[in-house]
Amino acid sequence: MKHQTRHDISDGLGQPAPRRAFLRSFGALSLATVLGGCEVGGLLPGQGPPPRLFRLSPKSTFGDNLPEVDWQLVVEEPKSPTGLNTTRLPLHRRAMELEYYARANWTDRAPAMVHTLVLESFENSGRIIAVGRESLGLRSDFVLKLDLREFQTEYTRDGQPDAHVQINAKLVQMPQRTIIGSRRFTARVSAKADNLEEIVAAFDDALGKVLKKLVGWTLTSGQKAVDG
Repeated sequence: MKHQTRHDISDGLGQPAPRRAFLRSFGALSLATVLGGCEVGGLLPGQGPPPRLFRLSPKSTFGDNLPEVDWQLVVEEPKSPTGLNTTRLPLHRRAMELEYYARANWTDRAPAMVHTLVLESFENSGRIIAVGRESLGLRSDFVLKLDLREFQTEYTRDGQPDAHVQINAKLVQMPQRTIIGSRRFTARVSAKADNLEEIVAAFDDALGKVLKKLVGWTLTSGQKAVDG
């Protein structure tokens, strides 16, 4: 019996040409279907508007009774809970749950942003000879250790958002590494409306109140320690 001759033409890659053409067509169709589905679902990178970026301002006005000092200060970056160590804007609607505003970010992680604003506030006071970060290798007479404990919006029972800021501070005298004082600074400011612009304005006001008290307390406490 004669063997039947096959008319499939191999393309040299081990697959009959009609079958490979079908597989190529099927593969292209499948890829187009997947990409089309991603576009509709918004899963491709770059889909949707980018997050809005917000920043806060340092304190620039201080009382005339602020002491002028000739010693140097190093300010450490604040420690913070994991939920606050982020660029996202946190909020509390319920006491046991932390949420974040959609598409709204700080320009830096909250502890890093606050660290910079603390340094700028000391500089703006014009009452200290030198202030800097620990990484600069500044020979310091004092070290200011900070904990960022509260930095979120809290919704009250009437549905209005409050910006709540709390920083705990310890002032350490060098080189003895003696803690000469510790203090908690807190402020709560109600936003004028429940929108991001007014909420950020409330954050700026609350942090400004905390920074003013922090700078004043640090300079006064440090100078008392120097004077003995």
